[in-house]
Amino acid sequence: MPRTDFNDLMWFRVVAEEQNFTRAAAKLGVAQSTLSHTIKRLETRMGIRLLTRTTRNVAPTEAGARLLATIAPRLAEIEDEIATLMEFRDRPSGEVRLTLSDHALNTVVWPKLAPVLAAYPDIQVEFSLDTGFRNIVEDGFDAGVRLGESVEKDMIAVRIGPDWRMLAVASPAYATAHGLPRHPEELLAHNCMRMRQATRGGIYAWEFEKDGQALNVRVSGQLTFNNSYPMVDAALAGLGIAFVPNSMADHLVASGDLILMLDDWSPSFDGYFLYYPSRRQNRPAFRVIMEALRQRTD
Repeated sequence: MPRTDFNDLMWFRVVAEEQNFTRAAAKLGVAQSTLSHTIKRLETRMGIRLLTRTTRNVAPTEAGARLLATIAPRLAEIEDEIATLMEFRDRPSGEVRLTLSDHALNTVVWPKLAPVLAAYPDIQVEFSLDTGFRNIVEDGFDAGVRLGESVEKDMIAVRIGPDWRMLAVASPAYATAHGLPRHPEELLAHNCMRMRQATRGGIYAWEFEKDGQALNVRVSGQLTFNNSYPMVDAALAGLGIAFVPNSMADHLVASGDLILMLDDWSPSFDGYFLYYPSRRQNRPAFRVIMEALRQRTD
């Protein structure tokens, strides 16, 4: 068989991953007819059908899936090495893509990263705000930020923030009208704000612990959110009890705008970690980001 053009393999990978010629052509910046001709030429040279085509999309055949599994990681390695070589200049440069929650961005990442980015104008950072768990390799991210207990074991994890607690809080007006629970199970009689989890799709059970006894409470209430920030506003408005990270509530408790309850039942959680696959650790731009975020113990 004649020598295969690597561009053909790269284009095949994009079509197989997108499963659509129109999207693949747009991503590659080529005409759809040119892309279709290239894939047909590749199939002709190999003497095997690689894609099954329908009026709506395309899908790899068994042979195509096997080819994709073979070339995708190798092409990714080549692209990474080329990107690394391109960054061997006086100043680190290039794009770093991160997936993280808005809470992690606001409380840990942005305060540490903002002054560093000013010193490295050639580094571009893309933040994808998401409370769910993303496959950073499949989704093309360089790293993710999640709580330590949520990081997969096959990832390298670097602590970037201290441990923190979840706090049950309500306004003084709510406490006056409804009283304060003295045990987590008493929350079942209160109007509590629920959190819908992005990944599991279910409602988060409030987690408590005291003297080694763990207790999860599935609260009910009028309001359900998928983000903690509006919970604080709703609690300030007297609309119920919120369960939020202490970084959102400490100053409001100190000022008297919110009342803390069940303090002795609120355990600490592992703080935020930056996690990434090992093959990403040598990129100069990424090293700058990682060192800026790393939690210092001195």
